[in-house]
Amino acid sequence: MSEEEGAKELPSGIIIPATVDKEKTDRGVVVAVGPGKVNDEGKIVPMHIEVGDKVLFQWGDKVEIDDIEYFVVSEPSVLAILK
Repeated sequence: MSEEEGAKELPSGIIIPATVDKEKTDRGVVVAVGPGKVNDEGKIVPMHIEVGDKVLFQWGDKVEIDDIEYFVVSEPSVLAILK
């Protein structure tokens, strides 16, 4: 992969292209994950994201629990794991 003009390389080596809309992306630390998704055969496909991972995500539902703001994000909305 080559770096696009205007792209930013993170310390982890991940390149964020200039086309990623900064107003529609956010960073966060994963505080909980579900068991995964059930596939067509009825088996659970485990999540690739783990508690403690730092992620770049594009979309999530904002919720507030005990005065703390969280985002509920589906795995396809996670653009990168920033470990």
